[in-house]
Amino acid sequence: MDPRKKGENPTKLESKARAKLSQNGWFYASSNARQSYTHRANRDAFDRRRILPRTLVGPDRRETRTEVFGRSIAAPVCFTPVGINKIYHGKAELPVARVAGRLGGGVRWFQLYMPHDEELTMSLLERAWGAGFDVLILTTDTWQLGWRHDDIAMGNYAFYHGRGASLGLTDPVFQRRLKEAGIDAAMDSKAAAQKWIDTIWHGRPHTWEKVRWVLQQWKTLTGGRPFVVKRIQDARDAERAVEVGCDGVVVSNHAGRQINGAVTSLDALEGVVGAVGGRTTVLFDSEARSGSDVFKALAMGARAVLVGRLWVWGLAVQGEVGVEHVMRSLLAEFDLTMELAGCRRVEDIRRDCVKRKKKGFLFNRNPAAPTRKPEEIRRFQVVCDRGLAL
Repeated sequence: MDPRKKGENPTKLESKARAKLSQNGWFYASSNARQSYTHRANRDAFDRRRILPRTLVGPDRRETRTEVFGRSIAAPVCFTPVGINKIYHGKAELPVARVAGRLGGGVRWFQLYMPHDEELTMSLLERAWGAGFDVLILTTDTWQLGWRHDDIAMGNYAFYHGRGASLGLTDPVFQRRLKEAGIDAAMDSKAAAQKWIDTIWHGRPHTWEKVRWVLQQWKTLTGGRPFVVKRIQDARDAERAVEVGCDGVVVSNHAGRQINGAVTSLDALEGVVGAVGGRTTVLFDSEARSGSDVFKALAMGARAVLVGRLWVWGLAVQGEVGVEHVMRSLLAEFDLTMELAGCRRVEDIRRDCVKRKKKGFLFNRNPAAPTRKPEEIRRFQVVCDRGLAL
């Protein structure tokens, strides 16, 4: 990592992306479900956990390398799959993939929005495997889009305007479906794109039996490569994923984009790890934006952390250079956080490295000290609120 590179404040980076993108592009990238309660709660959950640093623990060099699904990666930080990247850059996923390769991301995952058309699903799996993707992530919460005010008000759905449907329009099975429907994609790209979005965001939920089916198809096709289910928040669903045979689960609430008022991903992580930790790989996704965020999620049991919006902002601002800059900055900050927290290896980042902040107090009370009475605490808080010295 180049120490001369200046880190980018995530809030300032987001503002730069907003200035760079069109209004519709910005709305699609930033919109959350309804009043964004879940999105804000995701960030608050990170604030409630505080790192408890150790000191005088030895050598000043860290080892950030770890392993996910049998692949060695440079750090426990991965690029989360994000759709419709052409909104942010003309070359879509290509700049992002190149940066991931340079930074030592050894896992290539394909995100599947699964249609109910099994022949089409098999075609997508075969194409993904043929293109070199060796981990399948089934995203289970986007068969129906959440209520996003700005997108609804603007009719801001790129597929319906003929953008972002290239995966479908290049698929031989889907091309046959278009022909059967009397749609000529060359003459009416909007109609073709609309049929694609209605095929994958179809409004009809799948079941665990369908997950079992697609898992078996992927395993047979690839000789047993990993299968991961994304958008797990309830420990009972994590248990079911293990029963079905999933190699991993991604704890995610889609960064607050689907359900307004849902549990935060960091809070959900604790329950999921407690239920299935050790029996399957637990990954974390949703609003990690700093090295300390990554550290906290790892301390709470995640094997690796998937980052999304942060690199999207970088892609929007400066393309491939922007993606590499923000991700190198994130990795550098994670390495520095490990150093200052007293962790030499990723394996040293354990649950006791993070404490939950008690409401109203930011310090550790001496357990041997006398307990204050409620009225004393109220007087203490009033004094602090007025900014007076005790």
